[in-house]
Amino acid sequence: MSTPEAPPRELTPVMLSALEHYDYCPRQAGLILLEDGYADDAATVRGTLLHHRVHEPGEDNRPGVRTLRALPVWHHGLGLSGVCDVVEIHADGTVLPVEHKSGSYKPGGPADLQVAAQAMCLEERLRTTITSAVIYSSADRRRHIITVDGDLRARVRETAEHVRAVIEQTALPAPAADQRCRRCSMNITCMPKVLANHKKFATLRGALFSPAPETDWDD
Repeated sequence: MSTPEAPPRELTPVMLSALEHYDYCPRQAGLILLEDGYADDAATVRGTLLHHRVHEPGEDNRPGVRTLRALPVWHHGLGLSGVCDVVEIHADGTVLPVEHKSGSYKPGGPADLQVAAQAMCLEERLRTTITSAVIYSSADRRRHIITVDGDLRARVRETAEHVRAVIEQTALPAPAADQRCRRCSMNITCMPKVLANHKKFATLRGALFSPAPETDWDD
């Protein structure tokens, strides 16, 4: 008698934005996901204001292109979900996700990962194949074309599993304590320099939580 197959494991949901946070810094993603520790600075405020303009749900039509804004997407197989800033549907059937960023574009950076994940979600929702995506940088006012190839897709899958592990294990990743920290709005919450120096951290922790000296009340 054959043993019945176990039901497929239900995947812990992962938001598309968490992929970008993790790719930039795993600890940043952990602080946001586990401790709701997001903090703003001038750069994040600029990004929020930019996204206010593209996160109003709606659509526009111009000759040859239908543009959808704030489109919810998902990928059941990968346990991913989120919202695309802009999706262009061209007359020839081409579907093009467009992710808006307030800062400068960094080739191969976290934004590439996020928009590739959007493309993979759109493929499942719209039953199509997407080979390209776009990062629009408001810093240089340019559209940067991204090739959604096998390597980038594998990176999306791997990062999704890393994020899921952070959520399920409820353990914060170690701090980066490098040049990324200077540009991170969560530097104060993270305390990378203190935590990266384990000896110094242990000394400070010991001083903070050491028991008070015993007092001889009979004297």
